Amino acid sequence: MSIRALLYCSSKQRYGLFNAKFVHWPSRTLCFQGMSKTLPFSSSSTASANTEDVQTPPKVKVLIGGKFLDSQAQEWIDVINPATQDVVSRLPVTTREEFQSAVDAAKQAFPAWRNTPVTSRQRIMFKLQELIRRDREKLAVSVTTEQGKTLGDAHGDVFRGLEVVEHSCNMASLQMGEFVENVSSGIDTYSIRQPLGVCAGICPFNFPAMIPLWMFPLGVTAGNTYILKPSEKDPGAAMLLAELAMEAGLPAGVLNIVHGTHEVVNYICDDPNIKAVSFVGSNTAGMHIYARASAKGKRVQCNMGAKNHAIIMPDADIDATLNALVSAGFGAAGQRCMALSTAVFVGGSKHWEEGLKERAKQLKVNAGIEPGVDLGPVISKQAKNRICNLIESGVKSGARLVHDGRGIEVPNYKEGNFVGPTILSGVTNDMECYKEEIFGPVLLCMEAGSLEEAIDIVNKNQYGNGASIFTTSGVAARKFQHEIEAGQVGINIPIPVPLPFFSFTGSKASFAGDLNFYGKAGVQFYTQIKTITSQWKDLSGQGVSMAFPTSQKI
Repeated sequence: MSIRALLYCSSKQRYGLFNAKFVHWPSRTLCFQGMSKTLPFSSSSTASANTEDVQTPPKVKVLIGGKFLDSQAQEWIDVINPATQDVVSRLPVTTREEFQSAVDAAKQAFPAWRNTPVTSRQRIMFKLQELIRRDREKLAVSVTTEQGKTLGDAHGDVFRGLEVVEHSCNMASLQMGEFVENVSSGIDTYSIRQPLGVCAGICPFNFPAMIPLWMFPLGVTAGNTYILKPSEKDPGAAMLLAELAMEAGLPAGVLNIVHGTHEVVNYICDDPNIKAVSFVGSNTAGMHIYARASAKGKRVQCNMGAKNHAIIMPDADIDATLNALVSAGFGAAGQRCMALSTAVFVGGSKHWEEGLKERAKQLKVNAGIEPGVDLGPVISKQAKNRICNLIESGVKSGARLVHDGRGIEVPNYKEGNFVGPTILSGVTNDMECYKEEIFGPVLLCMEAGSLEEAIDIVNKNQYGNGASIFTTSGVAARKFQHEIEAGQVGINIPIPVPLPFFSFTGSKASFAGDLNFYGKAGVQFYTQIKTITSQWKDLSGQGVSMAFPTSQKI
């Protein structure tokens, strides 16, 4: 894709995130909202903006009652480009009064919205998916600018969220109840699904477009109103999506956006008007949210940490398996909850390591905006330091460093949070690098003497998001899928994330709650089942019966 294809300009200035004349990269000048004309750009690393064109970092707005408003916050958080350390925007920590206004707006919008025909709600989602497709380049550039992932990966981020919007367009069928005629003489029973009321979503940094689209489209199409809190590290994509939702026809107050950190999260957990909370992020935050919100009687779903394993059998296709391990282990700089972080080699890893190393060495580490890049930076300096410390702890505990990605320097981006692909071999389950979710481009190699031993290693791990096997044996694959204790299983598939007509089914310590994200479980999460038993028959002449009613006469 040419850089000119990324030069997407708009005259709208409703939400105030990209009102700056442009976002400058060392080798790119990208145009965003608020420009009256297309600015020139340069492929030179020394290109710079004229002083008069540069504005102070724009302030992110809140969305309350259908209006993008300037926050009255006293505390602000810098949104940092992880490749350059430039301040992209400044995010407000929503005040208690602003939060309450958002909840009030959602509560006031709910009665009319729940009574809006489901077909009308679906049509808004049809329009939203059309607008997301129209603005997919702008969304992808926003994701890359704030989160750091490559443009190709950012497009995948947007598209996987778009698929949930498309799934929401089928709400009339997804929300259908059941009916049984004549359960007893002249009596019918049927069930319906109704919206809960005001719901809330708390988003992580690693999928700035996809996760918001996992949450509010399904929630609002089911008839709920919504409070969304994007990650404080990369709110841009969520703000763009909110503007598109308004353009698609979502009524005022149906979707509201607040910002902040733990204090705002606690507001969400504690507010009695919020009936359900959806969360994706770390285990520490997730278990806090689950405990605090469920104690207030809320319905809660929390997707949390992971340590996803792949078992590699001796008969696995060598090239296909090596390619899968590298792409799933190092893609998105390892910042995926479904990243394949641990490979368990049945029969030994030594003869696989050279192939892994050669492929890792060929990967290009650079800013996500650059052509041909394979890995971008990790989200923050703190994340980089944590990753490097866990690598070092593995080495000190006896792991062998097959390939070291620490200390990598990227020309033109010397301040970037870059960690190159790293491979540790000889890892055991008592090492800190194994017990912790590294959330970086690090592949751990373990060994097992048999498939049974390999399955036992995986099952003893506390997490249960996903697990894969690479083999040409149907017998081995069948045994694996039956015995493995993970919610999402791949057979010769490195990242087995299901499409939205199934549900994202993490388990064990990777999930807290009873109803998973999207698919049938997602619809169930955002709706309350109601069962109606009705009788329409002539009861004249019947006396009073004190017996407990049954379906038949005794």
